[in-house]
Amino acid sequence: MDIDEKVENEYDSSAIQVLEGLEAVRKRPGMYIGTTDVKGLHHLVWEIVDNSIDEALAGFCNNIEIIINKDNSITVKDDGRGIPVDVHPKTGKSTVETVYTVLHAGGKFGGGGYKVSGGLHGVGASVVNALSKWVEVKVFKNGKVHYIRFENGGHTVEPLRVIDTCEENRTGTYVTFKPDPEIFDTDIYDYNTLMVRVRELAFLNKGLRLTLRDDRDLDDTTGETFLYEGGISEYVKFINQGKTPIHEDIIHLEGEENDVMFEVAMQYNTGYNENIYSFVNNINTHDGGTHEEGVRRALTRVINSYARKANILKEKDESLTGDDVKEGLTMIVSCKHPNPQFEGQTKGRLGNSEVRKLADNVFSQGFEKFLLENPDEARAIVEKAMLACRARNAAKKAREITRKSDLAVTNFFGKLSDCKSKDPKVSEIFIVEGDSAGGSAKKGRDSMTQAILPLRGKILNVEKNRLDRALGNEEIRTIITAFGTGIGDEFNLDKLRYDKIIIMTDADVDGSHIRVLLLTLFYRFFRPIVEAGHVYAAQPPLFRIMHGKTRKYVLDEAEKEAYLATLPENVRQRAEIARMKGLGEMDAEELNETTMDIEKRILRKITVNDCMLADSMFTKLMGEEVEPRRKFIEENARFVKNLDI
Repeated sequence: MDIDEKVENEYDSSAIQVLEGLEAVRKRPGMYIGTTDVKGLHHLVWEIVDNSIDEALAGFCNNIEIIINKDNSITVKDDGRGIPVDVHPKTGKSTVETVYTVLHAGGKFGGGGYKVSGGLHGVGASVVNALSKWVEVKVFKNGKVHYIRFENGGHTVEPLRVIDTCEENRTGTYVTFKPDPEIFDTDIYDYNTLMVRVRELAFLNKGLRLTLRDDRDLDDTTGETFLYEGGISEYVKFINQGKTPIHEDIIHLEGEENDVMFEVAMQYNTGYNENIYSFVNNINTHDGGTHEEGVRRALTRVINSYARKANILKEKDESLTGDDVKEGLTMIVSCKHPNPQFEGQTKGRLGNSEVRKLADNVFSQGFEKFLLENPDEARAIVEKAMLACRARNAAKKAREITRKSDLAVTNFFGKLSDCKSKDPKVSEIFIVEGDSAGGSAKKGRDSMTQAILPLRGKILNVEKNRLDRALGNEEIRTIITAFGTGIGDEFNLDKLRYDKIIIMTDADVDGSHIRVLLLTLFYRFFRPIVEAGHVYAAQPPLFRIMHGKTRKYVLDEAEKEAYLATLPENVRQRAEIARMKGLGEMDAEELNETTMDIEKRILRKITVNDCMLADSMFTKLMGEEVEPRRKFIEENARFVKNLDI
């Protein structure tokens, strides 16, 4: 071994890189904000807003305003106490500068600043500073306006200074930051993404006024204001729009113990789907946890106990299960905890064991009282659960037919043309509208990796039907069997037989309806498949342009005009433009070239960024209530471009 090789192989102190200040954040941004794509960009806003929300939770802030500025920078204003402006004893710098330049510097580590906090780690402000081109902070305090600016990843341009005076009793903090384009894939903020979360924060913090304004839109700089005095009860009401409640009053229960605040709001509707969403310190706990477990456990116990005592559930009747009592239930569970312990890869599950008992006690006492004081509503709730119980038993019998792993059922119906590969990572299934398109798709596919499942007509609308009825539908049984995941209690995402599930329907009204019916089925019965990003919609072209030996397919009118504009005048005049009639009228070669060839096709991934929004949309489009659907059509009619009558 020569000297150079020895030096390379040695592992001593010289090999350890020490990143000073905020350099570590810029070096590994994903460790602090998860990702540097559009999701990470929006996460920066919540890091600053969370600090203002913490002031509200502590009882010192009533108004928060979020502004998207013309240059895509963000301003967050609050009327809280204002970040302390005195010199910090440990750093020798102003506390404002310390908060924005030192990781884990904040009022959330037991120093008495905050009892409950959504920003748990004291890194929010400094991380935003590290990942920004520039940051400006103004603090209103003691009759003075204090100002500091940071540039290029958190470097202080000049220390905190007083730039103006203000009313003696005025307090608050204004923060403006411009994300660093060198860090993020995009620096364009999406108004709707911000609006959904701002509205959610307003629901979760009753009495707090949140305003969102987009100054990039010159036609409207008024913004939207969200203020809900009813808190999570109004959240339940919002989610239940378009549904028919079986009891008018929203049940709202709350309690507190050892600085842990717990509340739940709930209402049953005539639908068949449960919508239970839980939060800890305003953070959505997607995977539940002890706060949700306590409520679910108490819900089943209390309903069974009441039903037996009221003699609605007879001695011979089996007890109701958790699934039975959750049918048609919309519920928000919110916990504010001074020291939450999160579990799981995504930190989406609360682990504090003491919360389970608190949630159980608060819920069971309050819910028992409601049932006893409202016997008519109580009977309606119990009878709905009993109907769900009977349907569950019927579904259990119907489900037997979907359990055959050899696909005998599917092949018996003569529908599925499976792919030869048994490797789910490379396999994909096309769910095709109509037998004629199915025939072309079978001829145009790559039989090694592409399976074809043609649908004869429209599948059952599962928004209006229980699982037992859905399992009696031949088309749905075929889909369940083909996917291989099972359904309901037996669902297992690991058994999914295809990496891509591609909906291939015509670009007309019937095709759109079939697509929405399928998406409703997937969202209601296979939601993890959608959430994991396995569902796609094929994008068949609307036009074929031919000139000379060139054949070009384009998706829509805009793409057609753009392509024609690239052609020389003489070629453009001779070009043949044909409108594609539909998948069923394409031959195998055309279908392969336009929709199936992985090198040429265009697929649109179906995502669910906000489950509550998706639930509301499916209820409007596919539910029993006509009025919300009519209103939706009226509001969106102006966006229709291709109407097939």
